[in-house]
Amino acid sequence: MQTLKKIVQKYTDSSLVLRILIGMVLGVVLALLVPQAGGIAVLGDLFVGALKAIAPVLVFVLIAGSLATGESHPGKKFGTVIVLYLVSTFCAAVTAVTASFLFPQTVALTGVTETESTGPQGISEVLRNLLLNVVGNPFSAISNGNYIGILFWAVLFGLAMKRIAAPSTKTLMENVSDGVTRIVRWIIECAPFGILGLVFDAVASLGMGIFRDYGRLLLLLLGTMFTVLLVVDPLVSALCMRRNPYPLVFRCIRDSGLTAFFTRSSAANIPVNMKLCDKLGLDEDLYSVSIPLGATINMNGAAVTITVMTLATANTVGLQVDLPSALLLSVLATFGAAGASGVAGGSLMLIPMACSLFGIGNDVAMKVVGVGFVLGVLNDSVETMINSSGDVLFAATAEFRERRKEGKPLPEFMDSRKDHIAIKDKKM
Repeated sequence: MQTLKKIVQKYTDSSLVLRILIGMVLGVVLALLVPQAGGIAVLGDLFVGALKAIAPVLVFVLIAGSLATGESHPGKKFGTVIVLYLVSTFCAAVTAVTASFLFPQTVALTGVTETESTGPQGISEVLRNLLLNVVGNPFSAISNGNYIGILFWAVLFGLAMKRIAAPSTKTLMENVSDGVTRIVRWIIECAPFGILGLVFDAVASLGMGIFRDYGRLLLLLLGTMFTVLLVVDPLVSALCMRRNPYPLVFRCIRDSGLTAFFTRSSAANIPVNMKLCDKLGLDEDLYSVSIPLGATINMNGAAVTITVMTLATANTVGLQVDLPSALLLSVLATFGAAGASGVAGGSLMLIPMACSLFGIGNDVAMKVVGVGFVLGVLNDSVETMINSSGDVLFAATAEFRERRKEGKPLPEFMDSRKDHIAIKDKKM
């Protein structure tokens, strides 16, 4: 028994990215050597099945817990930060819609045809389905993967629990949320085996050409994310503080984004961001709340992933998504991303919720989640880099905006005429 524990401990202590890469390579090799060994594909089915089972519960618990345990009055001075977080996330989702319309992609899936989902016809039917799904039985919503209904009842349940206002309520909701998140972590620890089975099945059925399809989809994801990082977020910041934002943007990428790229967790990068805020000379009362808050709700990269993957899924099953429906998806992705789990690949778990907006079945959506884990080796790192660096960017933007309005000086590095980045009496 002790030997088994040591093996499991050594496995979990090793890099998840490395394990997934090994699983991908083994899946390709086995598919080329023994394509008839269909039993290997069962590993992928088990992984997708586990994700499909836990995802509805995760969405319900995270959203309800966030509302039940959140502060009722975060303070007026945090209002600008919260607005910036939400606006930038929505802009990221709209950017993803635009990119997906300009460069439409599909997802290479086994056992999925264009006739598998008829989908709604236009925005009116989307809204009708949305309203009908909202009032569905909450228990049926969870068991059937009706994510719109789950979202609605989670909000009501969270608000109701908040009204109870008992200390034990907050503790209970936090414990339940932590418990479900831990289960998700356990499932994700098994991702290398699931990826092995999924890659084996895909290569054995569709050939090596799937990596060309995956590569195009990954390029769309990364291209959209870098557009958000270098164009959209700086534009939102510039409009708010009326200054050239790029000195601040590059500083956040260098001191926060690069670290987040390797940690792949916004939560794990909170200490790095707090230290950077101190170097920037920000008000501690502001950033001590806004940075942990940003690690929860400022999810620009997650919004891009959810939107791009959902529209690619719609293309795969032959759905024609009109622009109004796609914009409605942007709104859903904005609020869905704010509830994304803090674990690596957490945004992927919300793809089924977005797919349900267009009537795409849960079975198809969860296969796309599996593909997302294949792409996540690189995609998740860039996604976290955008999310975490944006936490500091918009916290600093909000404070610099107030300083400008009050006539107070900004740090020297924000002066575009300077060719240095000295700040706060050279405290680095």
